[in-house]
Amino acid sequence: MQITVNGERHDVQATTLSALLAEMGYDATTRIATAVDGCFVAASKRPALALHAGAQVEILAPMQGG
Repeated sequence: MQITVNGERHDVQATTLSALLAEMGYDATTRIATAVDGCFVAASKRPALALHAGAQVEILAPMQGG
């Protein structure tokens, strides 16, 4: 299925957000924020969130600084 992650098109096998994160190499302990189609997705909701073709996924890592 084709989706967009952080503005780049990807062909993925994952059908859920947590599976996508694993497929993209994110460790389960990595602290990140996620959104799908512009809506924030809490870490606890990722395993149940089904992805669809054309989904717009944002993955953001926290940054230090001011």
